[in-house]
Amino acid sequence: MFSQLGFSEILIILLILLLVFGARRLPEMGAAMGKGIREFKKNIKDVQKTIDVESDDSSSTAGRRIDAPATRDVAEGEPKKLSQ
Repeated sequence: MFSQLGFSEILIILLILLLVFGARRLPEMGAAMGKGIREFKKNIKDVQKTIDVESDDSSSTAGRRIDAPATRDVAEGEPKKLSQ
C-alpha cells in the first residue's frame, strides 16, 4: 500500500500533519499509537495462546461424538409450519 510513496510524498504528509496537529501533539499521538499497537499485539498473542490451549484440550476429547441434528418430519424443500 505504501510502497509506491516516495520520500517527497512522505515529507509532504508529515508537514501537513505538523501544521494540523502542531509540534507538541505529534509526539503524544505517536506514543499513543505505539501503545495501541503494542496492546493489540499482546491481545493477539493472548488469543493465540487460548486457541492453542483449547485445541490441546479438544485433542484429548477427539473420540467424542457430536450429537447428530434432530431429524425433520417435513421434506427438505418445504418451509416449517408455525404450528409445528
